[in-house]
Amino acid sequence: MYGKEKDDEDCIDQSTDPGFISFFHKLPPKSPERGTLRLFLRTGTDAFYAAYGPDAEFVAKHVYHTNTVIKYLGGRAGLPSVSMKTTVAQMLLRDALTAKQLRVEIWVPEPGQGKKCSKFRLDKEASPGNLQAVEDLLFVDSNLLSSPIVMSIRLATTVDSIGSKTRMKTLGVSYADTSVRELGVAEFVDNDLFSNLETLIIQLSVKEAIIPSGTISGTTERDVDLNKLRTILDRCGVVITERKPSEFNAKNISENLCRLLNPIHLPSQTEPSLLIPQLSLPNAPSALGALISYLSLLSDPSNQAAYKLRTHDLTQYMRLDASALKALSLTESSANQTTSARDTTLLGLLNKCKTAQGTRLLAAWLRQPLMNRHEIRKRLNIVEIFFNDSNARRTLRDDYLKFIPDLNRLSKRFRRSVSSLEDVVRVYQAILKLPGIIETLENIELDQECVQLLNEIYVQTLRGCQESLEKYGEMVEQTLDLDELDHHNYVIKPDHDPRLRELSKRLTHVRDGLDQEHRAIGKDLGLELDKKLHLENNQVYGYCFRLTKNDAKALSKKYIELGTTKSGVFFTTKALKSLAEEFKDLSQSYSRTQSGLVREVVNIASTYAPVLESLDGVLAQLDVILSFAHVSANAPEPYVKPHLVDKGDGGLILRDARHPCLEVQEEIHFIPNDVEMNKGQSELLIITGPNMGGKSTYIRQVGVIALMAQVGCFVPCSEAQLPIFDSILCRVGAGDSQLKGVSTFMAEMLETATILRAATQDSLIIIDELGRGTSTYDGFGLAWAISEHIASEIRAFCLFATHFHELTALDQQVPHIKNLHVVAHVTETNDGNQDRDITLLYKVEPGICDQSFGIHVAKLANFPNNVIKLAKRKADELEDFDKRDDVSVSDVDEGVHIMEGLLRSWSSTVGNVGGDSQDDMLVDNHDNPEQQLQELRQCVERFKPRIEQNEWLRSVLSSL
Repeated sequence: MYGKEKDDEDCIDQSTDPGFISFFHKLPPKSPERGTLRLFLRTGTDAFYAAYGPDAEFVAKHVYHTNTVIKYLGGRAGLPSVSMKTTVAQMLLRDALTAKQLRVEIWVPEPGQGKKCSKFRLDKEASPGNLQAVEDLLFVDSNLLSSPIVMSIRLATTVDSIGSKTRMKTLGVSYADTSVRELGVAEFVDNDLFSNLETLIIQLSVKEAIIPSGTISGTTERDVDLNKLRTILDRCGVVITERKPSEFNAKNISENLCRLLNPIHLPSQTEPSLLIPQLSLPNAPSALGALISYLSLLSDPSNQAAYKLRTHDLTQYMRLDASALKALSLTESSANQTTSARDTTLLGLLNKCKTAQGTRLLAAWLRQPLMNRHEIRKRLNIVEIFFNDSNARRTLRDDYLKFIPDLNRLSKRFRRSVSSLEDVVRVYQAILKLPGIIETLENIELDQECVQLLNEIYVQTLRGCQESLEKYGEMVEQTLDLDELDHHNYVIKPDHDPRLRELSKRLTHVRDGLDQEHRAIGKDLGLELDKKLHLENNQVYGYCFRLTKNDAKALSKKYIELGTTKSGVFFTTKALKSLAEEFKDLSQSYSRTQSGLVREVVNIASTYAPVLESLDGVLAQLDVILSFAHVSANAPEPYVKPHLVDKGDGGLILRDARHPCLEVQEEIHFIPNDVEMNKGQSELLIITGPNMGGKSTYIRQVGVIALMAQVGCFVPCSEAQLPIFDSILCRVGAGDSQLKGVSTFMAEMLETATILRAATQDSLIIIDELGRGTSTYDGFGLAWAISEHIASEIRAFCLFATHFHELTALDQQVPHIKNLHVVAHVTETNDGNQDRDITLLYKVEPGICDQSFGIHVAKLANFPNNVIKLAKRKADELEDFDKRDDVSVSDVDEGVHIMEGLLRSWSSTVGNVGGDSQDDMLVDNHDNPEQQLQELRQCVERFKPRIEQNEWLRSVLSSL
């Protein structure tokens, strides 16, 4: 239990009708796999939310962190219940949907019931990939890191060719981004590990996936494939929703698309549904049908003619999998978005965006590095412009973008007819910033090529939006009272309507009366206005006076005290009470009168939603580019513009490369290193060295730098040349998952299998400590075979960090493998105990390191001395045990050469004794064994110095 126990009378809740308990227990059960949270809206004087049963215990544990908040309906052993304010419920829902990846149900009272209602109906449902129903409730004052995307997957098996028995897995995929009203489809062939699907999930940042229901323990080919599909989705952190296989059909899909798609995205012919190219795909339309049904897109009138449809091409972006996402620390996890961890991920480091839409676009860009060199260079050139012009960068970020609202969410509110005058004003305030943004962009001193680039990407689009929104600004200025914005009042101008004009005059007259009464009471009490005597519009008492408790002692009985709080004593007078009531009535009349005008203004503003979405896109892109430039210029050592080369035209050359996240950490002086990889010369680098020496950092920073370059950002180097990689594949730090029955070694092998299946000669492979999860001999064998396969068959650039020092011999078999090692300085101690101190230098140099210094690192970690001594003794014993096997190949070759020379020398000596013919020699050899033995002893004595110098021969002779 959390907290202290409560008395029985404190635990029993009598505010709910007993019939509710019966109603609650009759609700349909929740599937444990789905993780659904049910909340009930309780209406009354102050609306609040409540959770019951297991949900109440969940809320008590994760929100209040104590069980003392739990009450019980019907007695101590009754139904657990927890109540929450609306703000607390909103925070809970936000955390449940984004961080904990739960589904949510919100139940509201059936109409026509009293305060103690016992019957409820399901009002809203939401899931991590479908936030439409609760978006306005959850994200009014906060923003998602990325758009919630839900995916639908249809799996099919096809025959490779006519008469062939080879069967291929074909995936038809559809996805929806309801925040921007976009549908997408993709169709591709995948392998047994579903590598292409995993890449698509990472590129789109999918939150939820819809798959056909199937038997989890089934043995059919379909069930086996579905289980593999579940494994991939689970590894990527995607919530799985199962639907009946019958829902995955293309029935009526063409008619549904014609209703959903914007006419500008449809062919102009009479039957546009027949010419939508995506409908010709074999499986994707069926997945799209299930997705439209699951999201209930057709039931929302605002979705009509509002969506666009696109086909996603996997090859246009670099391929990333879940392992690469984790190994490169690419994006923040939903549960780790604290300020202290902001710079520990690449997204946190680069996210200096000033707008919510910029942050979302940056997260999308990091998951979708470009493959088109022309587009990459275009981004890099724009970043270079703002990198060099700090004044323009600072002006755009701090004077303009900082005040731009989330236009995408505002346009969506307009489309759904849930916007207010405040939303209208926020768009108007953004419009006021457009001339300054355009002027700043045009005043940057550039050459003609750069000016043309800025005009093409930003200025032309911004000018078009400014012209389209000119009438919008005029409407706001003519209809809204802009003077009231300083008081956060969003009202229609009184002059806009005769009724409002009359009500405004009366309100002004009442306000003057309030001020007059304020002055009169201040004079009567002898108190200074607004310093001692305050006139306030209190939420509870309306207009009233407030004094401190000390000053309130002078109040006479003619004043009416209303209440006392920490802030002071509230009181009123008969005149003030009358004026306050009149002001309240007039304000309500003003609001009712202007409500019709407000609807007209909002309806007019909603027609500008397409323009706002276009403006939102260009401002988001500008914000990300400025963030890249800001981070590149303000790094501890400024980043440089990478030089991108075509495939085969050059290798990977990084001078003074640094890890961007590590170098900004406090109390860290990062030591840069060079990296050079060339086709045919150094395609695979084997890095050895002591633990904690920097091997992992060295190989990971190469992956991070390659990804940053293809995103379009400057990189942390003094000089950088990179080819364009089609994928970054990583095997770093595998961990086990006992609940899923996956061991550390199995996870390691699964990740490595993905690399071997998906890698091409244009990939970048990063492998760290492969083979640690099994025995030394098996691990070394696997590490050798995998690295040799990568070097000989795949021929991709690969960085392989290992503690298997024997692996360094691979460079003698494959010429384009090079050995590197992390430098460590070792000094002998002066106590005569043959102990050594190690100093890690974090420099990477050519050559090999034949030790790991694991015990030294344990000593640095303050292990107990007796543990350190025992570890040394056991290590020495093991080294002596394997010492006979610790012989280099060169020693063996030299030993064999010595023995061949000895035998030739002895044979020639014996052959010259006795007769001259071969037959005579044989007779002499047979008849003079003692003489032959004597000659052998003489030969051994002559070769003895060379034999003693050869370690292999010494070990062979000692074993005899």
